[in-house]
Amino acid sequence: MAERTSAGLLTMMLEPTPAVAMTLPAEVREKLAELELELSEGDITQKGYEKKRGKLLAPYIPQIQGVDPSLQIDNRIQASSQAVLPGSKHNKSRAANTRDERFRSDLHTEAVQAALAKYKERKMPMPSKRRSVLVQSSVEACTPPDTSSASEDEGSLRRQGRLATSTPYQGHGHPAVEHWFNRVIQGSSTSSSASSTSSHPGGRSVTTTNTTAHAALNANAAATALADLMAHTQLDNHSAPPDVTGLSERSSLHAERPQVASVRGVSRGYNHHTSVMETADGVPVNSRVSSKIQQLLNTLKRPKRPPLREFFVDDFEELLDVQQPDPNQPKPEGQQMSPLEGEPLGVVTNWPPSLPAALQRWGTTQPKSPCLTALDNAGKPVYTLTYGKLWTRSQKLAYTLLNKLSTRNEPLLMPGDRVALVFPNNDPVMFMVAFYGCLLAELVPVPIEVPLTRKDAGSQQIGFLLGSCGVTLALTTDACQKGLPKAQTGEVATFKGWPRLLWFVTDGKHVVKPPKDWHPPIREASNDIAYIEYKTSKEGSTMGITVSHSAMLAHCHALTQACGYTEAETITNVLDFKREAGLWHGVLTSVMNRMHVISIPYSLMKVNPLSWIQKVHTYKARVAVVKSRDMHWSLLAQRDQRDISLSSLRMLIVADGANPWSISSCDAFLNVFQARGLRPEVICPCASSSEAMTVAIRRPPEMGVPPPGKAVLSMGGLSHSVIRVDTEEKLSVLTVQDVGQVMPGALVCVVRVEGTPYLCQTDEVGEICMSSGSTGVAYYGLPGMTKNIFETIPVTSSGVPISDRPFTRTSLLGFVGPDSLVFVVGKMDGLMVVSGRRHNADDVVATALAVEPMKFVYRGRIAVFSVSVLHDERIVVVAEQRPDASEEDSFQWMSRVLQAIDSIHQVGVYCLALVPANTLPKAPLGGIHISETKQRFLEGALHPCNVLMCPHTCVTNLPKPRQKQPVGPASMIVGNLVAGKRIAQACGRDVAQLEDNDQARKFLYIQDVLQWRAQATPDHSLFLVLNAKGTVASTASCLQLHKRAERVAAALMGRLNTGDHVALVYPPGIDLIATFYGCLYAGCVPVTVRPPHPQNLATTLPTVKMIVEVSKSVCILTTQAIMKLLKSKEAAAAVDIKSWPMVMDTDDLPRKKSPQMYKPPTPEMLAYLDFSVSTTGILAGVKMSHAATSALCRSIKLQCELYPSRQIAICLDPYCGLGFALWCLCSVYSGHQSILVPPLELESNASLWLAAVSQYKVRVTFCSYSVMEMCTKGLGSQTEALRLRNVNLSCVRTCMVVAEERPRIALTQSFSKIFKDLGLSPRAVSTTFGCRVNVAICLQPNRLGKLAEQGTAGPDPTTVYVDMRALRHDRVRLVERGSPHSLPLMESGKILPGVKVIIANTETKGPLGDSHLGEIWVSSPHNATGYYTVYGEEALHADHFNTKLSFGDTQTVWARTGYLGFLRRTELTDASGERHDALYVVGSLDETLELRGMRYHPIDIETSVIRSHKSIAECAVFTWTNLLVVVVELEGSEQEALDLVALVTNVVLEEHYLIVGVVVVVDPGVIPINSRGEKQRMHLRDGFLADQLDPIYVAYNM
Repeated sequence: MAERTSAGLLTMMLEPTPAVAMTLPAEVREKLAELELELSEGDITQKGYEKKRGKLLAPYIPQIQGVDPSLQIDNRIQASSQAVLPGSKHNKSRAANTRDERFRSDLHTEAVQAALAKYKERKMPMPSKRRSVLVQSSVEACTPPDTSSASEDEGSLRRQGRLATSTPYQGHGHPAVEHWFNRVIQGSSTSSSASSTSSHPGGRSVTTTNTTAHAALNANAAATALADLMAHTQLDNHSAPPDVTGLSERSSLHAERPQVASVRGVSRGYNHHTSVMETADGVPVNSRVSSKIQQLLNTLKRPKRPPLREFFVDDFEELLDVQQPDPNQPKPEGQQMSPLEGEPLGVVTNWPPSLPAALQRWGTTQPKSPCLTALDNAGKPVYTLTYGKLWTRSQKLAYTLLNKLSTRNEPLLMPGDRVALVFPNNDPVMFMVAFYGCLLAELVPVPIEVPLTRKDAGSQQIGFLLGSCGVTLALTTDACQKGLPKAQTGEVATFKGWPRLLWFVTDGKHVVKPPKDWHPPIREASNDIAYIEYKTSKEGSTMGITVSHSAMLAHCHALTQACGYTEAETITNVLDFKREAGLWHGVLTSVMNRMHVISIPYSLMKVNPLSWIQKVHTYKARVAVVKSRDMHWSLLAQRDQRDISLSSLRMLIVADGANPWSISSCDAFLNVFQARGLRPEVICPCASSSEAMTVAIRRPPEMGVPPPGKAVLSMGGLSHSVIRVDTEEKLSVLTVQDVGQVMPGALVCVVRVEGTPYLCQTDEVGEICMSSGSTGVAYYGLPGMTKNIFETIPVTSSGVPISDRPFTRTSLLGFVGPDSLVFVVGKMDGLMVVSGRRHNADDVVATALAVEPMKFVYRGRIAVFSVSVLHDERIVVVAEQRPDASEEDSFQWMSRVLQAIDSIHQVGVYCLALVPANTLPKAPLGGIHISETKQRFLEGALHPCNVLMCPHTCVTNLPKPRQKQPVGPASMIVGNLVAGKRIAQACGRDVAQLEDNDQARKFLYIQDVLQWRAQATPDHSLFLVLNAKGTVASTASCLQLHKRAERVAAALMGRLNTGDHVALVYPPGIDLIATFYGCLYAGCVPVTVRPPHPQNLATTLPTVKMIVEVSKSVCILTTQAIMKLLKSKEAAAAVDIKSWPMVMDTDDLPRKKSPQMYKPPTPEMLAYLDFSVSTTGILAGVKMSHAATSALCRSIKLQCELYPSRQIAICLDPYCGLGFALWCLCSVYSGHQSILVPPLELESNASLWLAAVSQYKVRVTFCSYSVMEMCTKGLGSQTEALRLRNVNLSCVRTCMVVAEERPRIALTQSFSKIFKDLGLSPRAVSTTFGCRVNVAICLQPNRLGKLAEQGTAGPDPTTVYVDMRALRHDRVRLVERGSPHSLPLMESGKILPGVKVIIANTETKGPLGDSHLGEIWVSSPHNATGYYTVYGEEALHADHFNTKLSFGDTQTVWARTGYLGFLRRTELTDASGERHDALYVVGSLDETLELRGMRYHPIDIETSVIRSHKSIAECAVFTWTNLLVVVVELEGSEQEALDLVALVTNVVLEEHYLIVGVVVVVDPGVIPINSRGEKQRMHLRDGFLADQLDPIYVAYNM
């Protein structure tokens, strides 16, 4: 499904003849060449290529058979109203009983099968699923669904179509053409096949062409080669397939977007109507020009030279590709239609003045006459209500309601009040009594469905309707009231969203007989409200349509006349008697005419679908009111019935005759029952809507009306709202039947659907509008919508109103055919406008069901709707899967449905989901509750068992991929000058200038400082290590540390040479620090290594082994316990334990002094190696010299003001980076006391760190993001308990988060918010930034208290909001908080003393201006001196440590951090009075994803995904062969796994304009995280490719 049609089909359609090929105009040839280039570079998909090429060539192609009629200019019929229907004349002469073969019902199925045959069986990647998900959720789900649930508007769903018999135009006889096509195909073969394979790993694409075999072979070979390549996903970058995510089609600027060209030269300020001058990239600057003058300048549209691209924000690059209308699409050509008038309403003598008057007449003059017969579930008549009984019982009820219900001696109800009628479908008698009782009491009945559970689909909306109508009383039956859900008190429970109701049971014992002198008021029909009928809109909201007494009467009159009803006729009603046709015919008009209604309940139809036919036979009914569904069901059950006759019927009213599929039900029904006395002409489809009531109905034969009509219309034409009779034999046709003539006394016209209601042309589809005295009046309580729908004024093309009467919009889409017959082709509710073309949900359902329908899904349990994603509607199909269908079958069925809809409707399906049987929300009488289904889909509550998303094929309006312009150094400088920017650089305080009484400065080596402290202050305590209980586990004073280090040195000196590397594998504690100094004393190079986790050796031990090997360590120092572990049996399973170097345990070293301390010859010598695994999964060790080590300590000491009298608390891992420096180096250098809290201990006691900070009254503390997260998650609800334990954090001045990433604002803010209750200052939390080349670039120093007054502290960290879309283009555009696409970024702290930072362009290596995004480069005495790796890749990374700018200051040596960021000069000043330069880190360059020419930071996509559903605990993204893979951790039941697929795809499309290729749903904890709490996305990617994630579900988006 990567391309909709095989190349062959298009080739066949668009072969130019030799002459044409030679005579194409030059510009067309040029554009074709451009297209070829785009295709070969992967900037456009094959589909897009073919579409554009088709457009270019269309005007030059001879009219060949088989081409879509929209391309055939001369083939169009001169559209007069006659020409709309072929054979309307032929219809008249045709004998009534001959059936035209064309309209056979199974043809739609054949059309679909033929369409599918065009597709070669393409294998799609099956989604993989864990077994447990397949187990259906409950036993109930396996029960066959009640077949009834056939969709409300459901007939035999197979619509007509005709088979394609046209022969494809073969291009073999044209050598010139072949040559011409060969050129095209060779250019495109690889990329066309690539687009189909790369989105489906392992898929083989078949590139078919109708030209020479040579080209086809060429393409196929390429495709196969590519498929093989894909199978071994180890692709090098250079062989990566073209980007399938780049689906958007680039349109050539000058051709398609003329309006943009004129804007290009206008200054940005003018575009934005702002008064602040904006620099070229939209960052406001304080300009010297006053804003008034600036405004003036902006208004002069003097074209300026376009600014340099690098500094110019192209707004329209961000705009989505606007779908340009196809110039060849069919347009209406007929004259303007003239409104259609129904015959005048006849005058009837002694017609009752109102409905209650009619009831009074029949109730008193014909009391024995039968009114209504109710049946039980066996089909036996239970009760016949006579007119006399109806009259007396309604009177009793009316009297009771008005006089016997009171609250505090006030009557409860006054005339005009609204009353809810809650009656089950099998009790028409009680309903009728209640309805007429309300009319007699002048109350307004509001009939609604019986709420069965508190969570019925749509029940909340019904509650909203009742509330807005001010309903306080509900009438119901005794049985029904007993069945309603009850509260504890025994009263009926209040349903969600419902007002408080009083429930009144209308059964005999509760109503009282009125006194002799009481008579109900019988008035003439007025414009007061008679009743309110509810209707559910497309969005799921429920509206009440008010019908006045006069409209109710007029409608009865019109129906009586149109249907020729006579007194005492018998009528069978299968429909819901509470609303629409069931109410109009079976409750209202029947009483006007004293007819006898046989009411067939839905529950009986479910048991015996033939019941209505049997009743017609038994009661010799003259009229039956049914839906196409009822006809369809009776067909399935008719075999066993021989002796029934339908000859008594003079009219079979098909209430949903306007439905596209009702025609096949009617035809099939007639075919079977004609033999049983059914006459063809009695079938009378009608069209109606809740707002307009009956719009048109086919009259019974005795009225001498023209014969029925049928139309075979082109679907393609309909999608452009144009009626084109399908002259070619094509697959995609829609056969519709007429719904008869307009109602008597009505005026009908057809208007444009959108915008001003202009009259349509005769060959144009629009919304039918009706003006008549018999339509609804308003939506209750919704004046705005009422005006829109009930008071439309249609106008002619010149804008003149066609009538002074207001019209009601019927929400039916259709046209007026010959003989003034009305045709309906769809409903507004089912209208889906995709890329400007209209599709009808019902048509799509019919196509889906024609694909081997009954095997895999339940007929009629299918919902089609559209959701809006990325500014266009997208089609979603949801069906219920049969419990016995296998995965394989279902998937097969789904892919065939996609192909069928694609062929027949020429539209892609965005999402196809299958849910377990019986799980879709049901509408009251069967059918699916579409809006509720849509709601569940959008909320992620559908719980499908199979999902197929096709965003790659559907989404064609993505912004164009970005082309990067090369920018030279010179233009950079000019650019900076143009923008009036300073070069973005900043530095910390100058270390040389800072005079302080720093004793440690005298020493060149840190080990010398320790010896000096051991002599000067031997008992000064340097370290306290806390255990999980919060008690001190071990301590070390200066002397103790020195002595322990000496012992280690003595042990090493005999055995190792100076300069040997030693791995220190210790848990966090004093041992680690002592052995580190011991190595320095002995002249060895220490390498600190995190010990393996005893419970998880398989994953942690290989890392230890790798660091030991890569660092070339000749010896491992460790504890006895870890030594045993390293050599254990379990370890042998993970690594080769024989190859460990010498392992020494330092637990019981002899107390001997080393013979002599080692003195390094120069401070540039290597002091230690710092190894860490980056987030991209790369193990990198950096070399730290003695000079760098001392400089680092001094810089941190100055920034944080560390003195021997201070205490700091550290909750960090001591193995690498700043954590190691703070833990092992700083205390020795500065002499302050460090309280060490191993982060591992927090797992058993989350409050350990904060309790220690409080207990020791610590001012400065350091932690990592993972520690912060543990505290917010683990202690969020326990702040009260902590306060009772006297934990108080008001002592904290600075809490610094140590990280090598963009600051996590959300986490730091929630941490501050939670612990504010414990006295934590909101300004205390700040962030730091370091990386491999320099572990400490920024630290935010103490900002509170006395020291701030002495002028040493810096300003608070600032937060800015940047436009995420500009960031993708490597630009920074500052926006206001809360603006769309804004991303908050927090400054990373104050730059350390002695550190210089500059922002450089990643490609040109030139300096960038203020607020420009580039790579952060750093120059500092404490930079590391280089990578230490064993693989000899130093050459690759040499420039990381010593690189120079390409121009500007070309002397300074910088280290490249590998992080993107920008500097921004703020308004704040720092201690020295200088303006403060804030450094913002955006993210690691290695992590960024290059997609569609833009740069994305994974964290931004992940944040969006995590927000999309409450059950997503964590998320990580990476790319794989140009596909974006999203891995989400599901917290919750596995049922929800598949819900996430669509939500994730939607949110990434909406917010990032990217198409997700693969969605992987996994268990919590699968996404690997390193010790700093950073996601290891590359490890995850490797795990995914090696199939080690054990995913719950993997969905491959097509």
